[in-house]
Amino acid sequence: MQLGTKLHHSQLVPELNVCSAGRHDGGVSRLACSMTFRIETAARGRFTVLTLSGRIETEAIAELRGLLELYTDYHDVVLDLKDVSVISREAMGFFMRCESDGVKLERCPSYIREWMEREKD
Repeated sequence: MQLGTKLHHSQLVPELNVCSAGRHDGGVSRLACSMTFRIETAARGRFTVLTLSGRIETEAIAELRGLLELYTDYHDVVLDLKDVSVISREAMGFFMRCESDGVKLERCPSYIREWMEREKD
């Protein structure tokens, strides 16, 4: 991860919803509104909390990397994983690197925490 300039809470995007594009009605491309993942931001004291929901895979990791590059101190960032339903192997590795860089993982589902612990061994 690269460090960037400090992002002020007022500059944060309050919510990011990502949907996937699909082919419908004879090949016409339309936006399918099944949410893949969501990132919500909130300030909690000196911390910025990024609440993640849905499937955390390659596209979500790219978005998270972009958001995290805006911070100079990862110790001020919390990733709330309570509503994460599925993660990829890439996401699991990303969460491990985040934690080792000082990002706090909060409300991490037990299956993710157990997977991370197995990968450390």
